[in-house]
Amino acid sequence: MAVSSKILVISMAILVAVCSTEALDPNVTRIQFYMHDIVSGPNPTAIQVAGRQTNYAGTDPIAAMFGSVFMMDNPLTVTPELNSTLIGRAQGIYAMSAQQNEFSLLMTLTFGMTGGQYNGSSFSVVGRNPIMNEVREMPVVGGTGIFRLVRGYCLARTFSFRNMDAVIGYNVTLIHDLYDYSR
Repeated sequence: MAVSSKILVISMAILVAVCSTEALDPNVTRIQFYMHDIVSGPNPTAIQVAGRQTNYAGTDPIAAMFGSVFMMDNPLTVTPELNSTLIGRAQGIYAMSAQQNEFSLLMTLTFGMTGGQYNGSSFSVVGRNPIMNEVREMPVVGGTGIFRLVRGYCLARTFSFRNMDAVIGYNVTLIHDLYDYSR
């Protein structure tokens, strides 16, 4: 019995050692940035492409917005100020997906990095965003460049909201391997 226990422990140690090679060792990257969703003014970064054209005054805003679909190409900056350092763009689509008791968006976004150490890489988020919650969690479902085969999550928090324009802070945790796929 003692011999078989030792063999099991040694086998487990070998398995752990084999699975700890550089090619399988996960790399965790944490990124924080701000997304500027601008729907007002002469140069919007998000526009409504489908849904009812409704005068929202005097109506239930949740019911009035249900079914509205927006396309976006939003700047990503290092601080909440729009004129701070641009590090990328969030491109994708979001739709008002809840009608009952909450504002909720269905989001399909790709965060493309255009500056800094992640330049040329991207990651994608697909999920439900209950925008009235203080903090919302959404899944990261893939990526490109150094984020190829990435998985993870992002936490979104509204920093400001005025005239339908929003600044949203994102804290993103990305888990990816270190394998060089260019070989």
